[in-house]
Parts: sequence; C-alpha cells; structure tokens
Amino acid sequence: MAGKISYYILTLGAFCILSIFSSYTNSIDDKKNNVEETKPVHTLPQIIKSIPIEGDFNFATERIPIDIFDVRERLDRELLVNSYWHSSTVQNIKLANRFFPVIEKILAEQGVPDDFKYLAVAESGLRNATSSAGAKGFWQFLKSTGKEYDMIIDHEIDERYHLEKATVAACKYLKKQHAKFGSWTLAAASYNAGARRINEELTQQKGHSYFDLNLNQETSRYLFRILAMKEILSDPEKYGFQIPIDQRYAPLDNYINVAVTESNVQWADFAERNGISYRILKVYNPWLVSSKVTNNSHRAYLVKVPRRE
Repeated sequence: MAGKISYYILTLGAFCILSIFSSYTNSIDDKKNNVEETKPVHTLPQIIKSIPIEGDFNFATERIPIDIFDVRERLDRELLVNSYWHSSTVQNIKLANRFFPVIEKILAEQGVPDDFKYLAVAESGLRNATSSAGAKGFWQFLKSTGKEYDMIIDHEIDERYHLEKATVAACKYLKKQHAKFGSWTLAAASYNAGARRINEELTQQKGHSYFDLNLNQETSRYLFRILAMKEILSDPEKYGFQIPIDQRYAPLDNYINVAVTESNVQWADFAERNGISYRILKVYNPWLVSSKVTNNSHRAYLVKVPRRE
C-alpha cells in the first residue's frame, strides 16, 4: 500500500512539473509572437534614401540659386530620378568614358564650357538616337537646323551622326545663343525650346534668368536634368554607382582616316579591302547611313578605319 501511495505522489509531482513547464513555455512563445508582430516587415530588401541638396551648384560657372525652394526641389527631382534609374545611369557612365574625351576636346577648342558635355547626355544618352520629331544624333539636330550648320544630310550621308561635326555645330549654336542672351543657362534652355521661344518668354514674363521663367514641363526640367547628369557622372561613387574603369566602354581612338573621293563606293567592299567587317565600319562611322555612296562630285570623305592589332 505504501508503495502505491509513493507511486501516486511521484506521478502527481511529475504532472505538476510538466504543467508548470508547459505554461512557462507557452508564455515565452506568446511573448515571442507578440514581439514578432511588432517588427516592421520589409517587402523589398533595400534601403531607399533621399539625396541631400547641400553646398554650391553651378553650370558653366553660373551659380544655381538653390536657396530658392522651387529651384532646390526641381534639382532634387532630377537627382532622384537619375540616381534611382539604375540601368540608364550605368550606361551613361560607361558611354561617357568612350565619348567624353572627343566632346571635351572640341568644346575646349570652340570656347564652350566643358559642362555642355552633359547636355549631350541629357539629349541622347550618348547614343545616335532619333526623336519622335525626327531629331537625330548625340546632339539631336533636326534636319533643317543641321543643314543650317553645314552638315551633309541626305539618303546616303547624315552628318548628324558624325560626332565630331555635330559637336562643332552644337558649339556654334550655343555660342550664338550665349551672345544673344548673355547666359549659358539660357543658351542651354534655348537648345531645348528654341531661341525665339525663350526670348518671347523672357519678354512676356519680364524675367531675367532661366530660373525666373515658368516654362513648359520639358524645358522647365531640362537644365536640372543636365545638372543631375553633371553631379552623378562627375562623382558616380557618391551616388552609389561603383563602375570600375575596366567595365566602362573604351574610347574608339585607335584608327586612321582614309580619304574616299571616288564615286559609287560600296561600303561592304571598302570594309573588306581594309580588313574589317561591315558592322565595325558602321560602328566607327555611323554617319554612313546607306550601303553605298554615289559621290558624283568626288567630295573627300574621311572614313575611320580601326588599326589592325
């Protein structure tokens, strides 16, 4: 009998211990669940930050008045758009390594501020683009304006795609507008909207600078887009873009110029004779828009041919 009583007592004690332990465990689990319910849930594994608009900003040595809230917010918009538009901005950084040396040299020779290389980025992303209005090339010239600045444009040759010649033409236009307005920022705005339109807006609104004017959305954003390109491409790492030099596109500067004066040249034959493919010929000379050139006037065309390794 005593043995049975001891057995029952031990059993009851074990049951009580298990009950206490189970209650304690449930209490801990409840606390954990409550804690987990209060933790923030991140749908995407990323941290998005705003961009501080600090220090001095300028374009072509002209001060950008970011102390005006409207100016600061317009710049903020374009910095955010281009900092977080990753694929486009990475391509801009890579292409700038290839084409900026060519553009910088011509800007310096023509007496145009170096900052205007970023206008080409804003216009075309440093590609031979075609707009819905028919503007073409890095500098986005319309056919009529291109011809006004002595570029050959026909069904076989389109020098709006000729980087060097188009850059010279852009410089001539910008210097003309700078002489007219006395301001590089207004010259840049006129590149987008046209000199007549900018002059009319200055007169009607009694404005004195680009920042005084209430313009259409595209022109209103235009200079700030250029400024954003300048800020990011001048210091990509500051904005989180870590693109090593060996991953940027190499300049296409190892070539010779071959003068072509004969008529009825087939470019595939020309490429074969010079030991390159038709594709590479067009990469180096995108202004050759046809498979041939008639050239009855025997004009001298300088065609880039990459040197053989």
